[in-house]
Amino acid sequence: MTWLHRRRAWLALLPLAMTAAACGSSSADQAEGGGEKPVTITLLTHDSFAVSEDVLDAFTEATGIKVKLLQGGDAGTVVNQAILTRGAPQADVLFGVDSTFVSRALREDLFLAYEAAGSENIPADLVLDPKHRVTSIDYGDVCVNYDKAYFAEAGLPVPSTFGDLVDPRYQDLLVVENPATSSPGLAFLFATIDEFGEEGWQAYWEALADNGVEVTSGWEEAYYGSFSGGGTSEGTRPLVVSYGSSPTAEVVFADPPVDVAPTGVLASTCYRQVEGAGILAGTKHYDEAGAFLDFLLSLPFQEDVPLSMFVVPVNPAAVLPAVFVANRIEPTKGRALPAADIDAKREEWIEAWTNIMLR
Repeated sequence: MTWLHRRRAWLALLPLAMTAAACGSSSADQAEGGGEKPVTITLLTHDSFAVSEDVLDAFTEATGIKVKLLQGGDAGTVVNQAILTRGAPQADVLFGVDSTFVSRALREDLFLAYEAAGSENIPADLVLDPKHRVTSIDYGDVCVNYDKAYFAEAGLPVPSTFGDLVDPRYQDLLVVENPATSSPGLAFLFATIDEFGEEGWQAYWEALADNGVEVTSGWEEAYYGSFSGGGTSEGTRPLVVSYGSSPTAEVVFADPPVDVAPTGVLASTCYRQVEGAGILAGTKHYDEAGAFLDFLLSLPFQEDVPLSMFVVPVNPAAVLPAVFVANRIEPTKGRALPAADIDAKREEWIEAWTNIMLR
C-alpha cells in the first residue's frame, strides 16, 4: 500500500474504525493490508496529554500504526528536552509546543514541514506556523483560578485584577509556575507584560514577591500540590495560575458529583495559548508521523479533546460537550503578545524574571 493510498484509507476509514475498535473486530496487521509489520511511532508530550483509549485504538485500527507515549513533564520541559536531542530525537512527533515556546522551537529547526489534512480549516488567528512545521491542535486560556470556599469562609472578597494580587490582603495566597520550565507560567508572565508593559512588569513581579507569591516548576506541582481547590490537593493557597477550563474539570471529576464548580477564574488575567504538534526532524517514520497529525485534526480526536485535556479544539466542525460549554470561562480581554516580540525578547524576559524571583 503506498503512502498516498494509506493516508486516503485512514481518512476514509476512521469513522468505521471507531466502531470496529469498540467491538474489537480487527487487528492492526489486518488494518495495514494483510501481513505488513505494524509500525510504532513515539509521541513526546507533556504530562497532561490524554486521549480516550477507544479513540486512539481507532487510529491504530485504521492505519496499523501503534503509538507509544513518552511523557516528560511540563510543556516547557518537553520542548527543552526535544532541543537537547535535536537531530537524534527520542520520538517521532512532539505534541504540546504552544504559542509561548513555538518561535524558539522553530528557530532550533526541531520540526519537518507537513500539511495535515484539515489544516486549511484552522482559523487564521490560531495558526502557529503558516509553513506547517507545527500544526495547531487546540487552544485555551491561562488564567488565575481561585478556590471559592476559601474566600467565602475567610470573608475575603475574591480578587478581580492583576493589581489586587499584590494587595496585602492576599499575601501568601498565590502560587505561579516558573516561566523557564512551565508553559502556563510563561503565559502568565506574558500576561503581566501585556498588562504593565516593558516599563512596569518587573516592578509588578517585585511586588508579587514582596506579597509572598510561591513559585513551582510546573502546573502539576502548583495545582495539585499548593492550590487549595485542586480536587484531591492538600494545598493551602487559594489562588493559582491554571486555565479558564479548569472549573470544567473540577465538575467532571468531582466525587461526589457537583453541579457548580468549586473553583472560579479571574477572567481579566487570561492569556490565550494555542497548542500544536509537529514531526521531529530525524524521525525514521515521517509518513506514519504525518498520519498521526491527520488524526490529531480529525473529528474523533478533536471532539475528545475538551473532556480529555480540557482545552478547545481548533477544528471548527468539532462539537463541544454541554458540560464544557457551561463551565468554561471566556476571558474579558483577549491577551496575546505579538509573535515577533516573543521571539525577540522571550529569553531576556525570562532572565529578568529569574533575577527578580529566584536569585
